[in-house]
Amino acid sequence: MMFEYAPAPESRDIVDIRPSYGLFINGEWVEPQGEERHKTINPATEEVLAEIGWASEADVDRAVQAARTAFTTWSALPGAERAKYIFRIARIIQERSRELAVLESLDNGKPIRESRDVDLPLVAAHFFYYAGWADKLAYAGLGVDPRPLGVAGQVIPWNFPLLMLAWKIAPALACGNTVVLKPAETTPLTALAFAEICRQADLPPGVVNIVTGAGATGAALVAHPGVDKVAFTGSTEVGRKIARTLAGTRKKLTLELGGKAANIVFEDAALDQAVEGIVNGIFFNQGHVCCAGSRLLVQESIAGDLLEALKRRLATLRLGDPLDKNTDIGAINSAAQLAKIRELSAAGESEGAERWSPPCPLPDRGFWFPPTVFTGVAQSHRIAREEIFGPVLSVLTFRTPAEAVEKANNTPYGLSAGVWTEKGSLMLWTASRLRAGVVWSNTFNRFDPASPFGGYKESGYGREGGRHGLEAYLDWNHR
Repeated sequence: MMFEYAPAPESRDIVDIRPSYGLFINGEWVEPQGEERHKTINPATEEVLAEIGWASEADVDRAVQAARTAFTTWSALPGAERAKYIFRIARIIQERSRELAVLESLDNGKPIRESRDVDLPLVAAHFFYYAGWADKLAYAGLGVDPRPLGVAGQVIPWNFPLLMLAWKIAPALACGNTVVLKPAETTPLTALAFAEICRQADLPPGVVNIVTGAGATGAALVAHPGVDKVAFTGSTEVGRKIARTLAGTRKKLTLELGGKAANIVFEDAALDQAVEGIVNGIFFNQGHVCCAGSRLLVQESIAGDLLEALKRRLATLRLGDPLDKNTDIGAINSAAQLAKIRELSAAGESEGAERWSPPCPLPDRGFWFPPTVFTGVAQSHRIAREEIFGPVLSVLTFRTPAEAVEKANNTPYGLSAGVWTEKGSLMLWTASRLRAGVVWSNTFNRFDPASPFGGYKESGYGREGGRHGLEAYLDWNHR
């Protein structure tokens, strides 16, 4: 029997959203020099939240110059002094976590339960973790006297706006760099709130600068001659453009791009545990996850039982208001992303795969897509090869471990994978043969600041998180 849950809405009154926002440059709010302004909306209701100024090339130049000036004094601070600022930022994030979680859910569409219980704790944890590294860089295994690179230009996506900001800014500051960061055009509000947190923490002006805008703003930042290091998380297509722009320059580059992760379930796996891992792997954050387990590879002998259990579990998921604490599936982030999910799902049906969704009434307003499972999927189908970035699971079967590995690696991507088995030897055999940056064992989508994350092939290069995450922000080869 299914229980009916009464609505349990989180209050949006705890966030104070201004009618309009400028840019955060050199510790101050400034108006963009260009005329371009765009609205950011709540994807669950299509309500306008605020008007956002978009930075022109001249604005990006102002921000980079501010970061360059601040670098002289910030990089000269002892690591223990930099750590104090980063610790302070982490504590303020914890203190304001409820407000930030609501703001993230309003602007992004993700359920409050996820932004409150996953995103915000990890955001604070990344700042705490890298604050701890700030005075220990000589012991990171990157030379006895590693030095900061200079100004870091950072471009982040819309799926985890505040968490991706933390992944980028925390190690950069710990290493003594200064930052110009561009959030995604559809989700700028938590980055702008973070600018206020920098002021609250008395971070010196110019150490962190936030410039809002779309692709043109990001391109201006990436190409700016005053930027020493570029970090990008987003689509493989844009990652290629950035790599071409930086080819032949002295700039360091890390790219965390798309994925098409395989979630492999062997016949001896704990079935109910695997089902929970599959649901978390593809329906967490509406499937807006670069390392989502979007390809389920299940051993033929248990495929029927697993699918039956999976469908039972999906029928219990609740889709709706992201600010309701009972909601499991929130809104798709934008109309453009919803159109892409619909297009690829239609392609799956036209290519012969069988589509199934649980009974799932969709709200009248906003951008919504029901949790969807495709069976009868072939390796050649678009839904098995292209990143959908939505709540869509493709199911394939295999007979032997060797076939599972071959199918899992048959992708241009290589970001993550999951393996479900009770046999330790089979787990290690499989994991050692998977060409993926992260392999989860009997779990999925688990993150820790001390653990590096990154991909191979078209999923990018470089690592974020852990000791490895320092490498991209330090010059240890200087003479």
